[in-house]
Amino acid sequence: MRRISMPEPMRGLSHQEVALADILMRDGFAFVPGVNMRIMLEQTGSMAGWDDFAASWNDLVPDAYMADKGRYRQRRHAVFLATPDGIARQPHQPHFQTLDYNPLNGGIERWFEPIGAGQTEVLQTILTCCHDLFGNLAPAARHWRVEAHQFRIEARPGEAGKPTPEGMHRDGVDYVMVLLIARKNIRSGITMIESIEGKPLGHFTLTHAFDAAFVADRRVAHGVTPVEPIDSQQPAYRDVLVVTFKAQ
Repeated sequence: MRRISMPEPMRGLSHQEVALADILMRDGFAFVPGVNMRIMLEQTGSMAGWDDFAASWNDLVPDAYMADKGRYRQRRHAVFLATPDGIARQPHQPHFQTLDYNPLNGGIERWFEPIGAGQTEVLQTILTCCHDLFGNLAPAARHWRVEAHQFRIEARPGEAGKPTPEGMHRDGVDYVMVLLIARKNIRSGITMIESIEGKPLGHFTLTHAFDAAFVADRRVAHGVTPVEPIDSQQPAYRDVLVVTFKAQ
């Protein structure tokens, strides 16, 4: 892998984080295998509550804002403020995207049920890991609006689950991280990356727990192909945590 000279603030990152930062600066996106992502998280903070954190995806709430009337998406949401002093959860507030970024469901305030308070420790570790990385990529940014989204995309016979029903898109933020929590009885779900002009740049599939995708949202668009059940008689779903960072 071609190495890129790192600015001075990068020197506080681990070797894995520096390599990841290299790729993001060079390509605008990166795939991190779960085994490597888990190491990065464990180097950042406690992951002892991972099993309970992953189980919380069983308590998500149907998304009532789906303009396509789909029944396949459940979610919860939380907002944080990241500064040099740390990361603090903010009062519950809506998620908003303009129609330019989300022509399907954008243009309105969407009030989702909050992420449970019991998920704080593991989620804090994940957010801190992202803050370390993104903060070093943009050292001039001192304050970040951070949004965390728990998603479960279900696949049923006759109704494929759409992780990104709006298609190829950008989120209107600076950086995005997608962390796979669980994948059960589904096929497809391929993450596609394109330039802003629509040129294909790469693709990969989040397959194992902790597999992660990182995106520089101002530079590339991303989308995920619909998922279908392998065994139509069994539950089929894709659970991810999506974290976005936008400099304030």
